Amino acid sequence: MNTNPAGSGEFGRGPTSGPIVPKTANEALRPEAGTPPPKRSRASRSQFVVFMNFVISSVMLMVLAAGVALYLGKQAFTESGPSANGDTFLVKPNTGVQDIADQLERRGLISDARVFRLGVRAFGNDSALKAGEYEIKPGASMRDIMELLKSGKSVMYSLTIPEGLTVEQALKRIADEAALTGDMPAATPPEGSLATDTLRFTRGATRQQMVDKLLADQKRLVEDVWARRASDLPLANIEEFVTLASIVEKETGKGDERSRVAAVFLNRLAKGMRLQSDPTIIYGLFGGEGKPADRPIYQSDIQKQTPYNTYMISGLPPTPIANPGRAALEAVANPSKTDDLYFVADGTGGHVFAATLEEHNENVARYRALQKKQADDAAKAAAAAGSNGDKPADASTADKPADGSDDAGDAGAAD
Repeated sequence: MNTNPAGSGEFGRGPTSGPIVPKTANEALRPEAGTPPPKRSRASRSQFVVFMNFVISSVMLMVLAAGVALYLGKQAFTESGPSANGDTFLVKPNTGVQDIADQLERRGLISDARVFRLGVRAFGNDSALKAGEYEIKPGASMRDIMELLKSGKSVMYSLTIPEGLTVEQALKRIADEAALTGDMPAATPPEGSLATDTLRFTRGATRQQMVDKLLADQKRLVEDVWARRASDLPLANIEEFVTLASIVEKETGKGDERSRVAAVFLNRLAKGMRLQSDPTIIYGLFGGEGKPADRPIYQSDIQKQTPYNTYMISGLPPTPIANPGRAALEAVANPSKTDDLYFVADGTGGHVFAATLEEHNENVARYRALQKKQADDAAKAAAAAGSNGDKPADASTADKPADGSDDAGDAGAAD
């Protein structure tokens, strides 16, 4: 009979307990081993899954890197540029974005050509940048430069051909303009055929283009004014019209007396009188080069035979003597209605007019008296200042200046 209250087991052992194994103190204190983790499934150990995990991780890193690069690139594209003083920048025709970016970086106008190139393309302006010369302001950002080159607002240059220049003098101005390119025309245009105007152009325009425009503008202007002329002008054709306008242009620069000067010459032509205009003497002597500024007209010049000296020839010279402007052309086309046949300088930059030789002689006498007084005053001032300048030539042998230089103007010799 079993008397163990715990059942059939022995004393001190549970119903399923095995024999008691004695433990040392260290073993008793050591923690029992936990439940082992479950084994990985076959799917998780698949090479495809491992590869896809790598791909997804790489894409996420690339997206993150691209986002950072985009942010930094945008900052660089819009922040102030490295140029402290600004500069002009020339984009030649058919230049690509890459070349433009490289040139900007070499010039120190942008910090990174690659950022500029990518920024331009990101905004869809890869083919929108225009040729021209641009003024880049100090500290301009890459975006500012992109917008400027996209706008086409190039630096503009000016070329001025003043009224009264000869064709030769006008062509010299065009040839000396450094912002223009190309050769001058092989053939010199006719005298009086160039417009007197201020042309606006961008660097790289050609000299031939400037000449062509001046020729076309003058032709259009002359034909327009000639079509609106008075019906009783003693001029045979449009060529004579331009020739007389060139003489009026050289005789006076005062707008309020051009039509009256034109009337004097037209009245003389109608009466068969010689024009006796000083600027025609000068053109006959010096041609298109023009008279040196310090060279007066001498008495002997008046008697020199040239095809242009209207003291010696009747009627008009064979060609114009300068390029007339609109005001001179208008004055000849519609002159003042007067009987004046003479004019002479008044000493103040203008002229006094006369219908008779007697009145003209009085005007000339007053002008001579004014000249003498001015000369005497200048001599006294020089003496007071202790001037020791060169003595004048002997009056008995010197060739004296005529009455009125080309600056003074004169029509009709004094008796």
